[in-house]
Amino acid sequence: MKLLTYDSGSGPRCGVLSDNLVVDVSALLGVDQTLIDVRALLELPDAPIDRVRDALANDIAAPAVPLPMVRLRAPVLQPPTVRDFFSFEGHASGQGARTLHEAWYRLPIFYFSNTLRIFGPEDEVPFPSATNQLDFEMELGCVIGREGSDIAAADALDYIAGFCIFNDFSARDLQFDEMAVGLGPAKGKDSATCLGPWLVTTDEMEPYLRDGRLNVKCTVRVNGDVWLDGGDGGAAHHSWGDFVERASRDSRIVPGDVLGSGTVSGGSIPEAIARGIESARYLQPGDVVELEVEGIGKLRNTLGPQKNVDPAYRYQPKA
Repeated sequence: MKLLTYDSGSGPRCGVLSDNLVVDVSALLGVDQTLIDVRALLELPDAPIDRVRDALANDIAAPAVPLPMVRLRAPVLQPPTVRDFFSFEGHASGQGARTLHEAWYRLPIFYFSNTLRIFGPEDEVPFPSATNQLDFEMELGCVIGREGSDIAAADALDYIAGFCIFNDFSARDLQFDEMAVGLGPAKGKDSATCLGPWLVTTDEMEPYLRDGRLNVKCTVRVNGDVWLDGGDGGAAHHSWGDFVERASRDSRIVPGDVLGSGTVSGGSIPEAIARGIESARYLQPGDVVELEVEGIGKLRNTLGPQKNVDPAYRYQPKA
């Protein structure tokens, strides 16, 4: 199934896609409250995804709207947490330009991102005021469907509700400053994360799951030009099970938490430039960024104008 958050004019609601119709999940399940997003569905008791699947199979009557007539929102409007991992060797090593610390191979490393700056498909993304080097990142994402702690990697897929596309917009020049003092990334990743276009449930993605990894083709277009063609989502060094185990160890995960895979090798602007993509350069206001993932769909966003520019706040390279 494709679970989504949509707005047909009366505010966000959780829906499920059925034959190009968006079916209202609150009505489908007969719940009293309006479920405002996929997270609200996942927080219900008694296997809510199975209940939606059964209701569709039994032709339970519920309001439905054609997909082109709704505005899609991020599947989870405000995740409890966003943990972004770093699992593709090509990207992590700068396509072999630097040697990775042995801990990278041993541990699935992640950082926490900003849960208050989540954008969905077709949203205009504000252009950060302090950067001259804004980058996209072609990532896969999963949404947690069950609460748990200290989960073994072998059991992890039981805790993943489904998968989406994850675009981690990154101000590389700010990131250089932060990481030069041994912290970060933080402010360089603070402005926007895009999720969407919907959540494809884990059972539907099963044909692409091999060895705990999503073997999907990933494509990036900027203003219609292809900057990545054939990125391999299955080439991650660590598996989704490893991510869940690491995130939950001595900690807790809950429905609506988002885990990012890290950038698929080749799925950033420096990598596109290094491959000789003629049109590749850092992003500018007005650019349209489209990420496409096999089995999931497309996530497209336009960058808004750059406002409140303060040169003193920007990264200052050495002369």
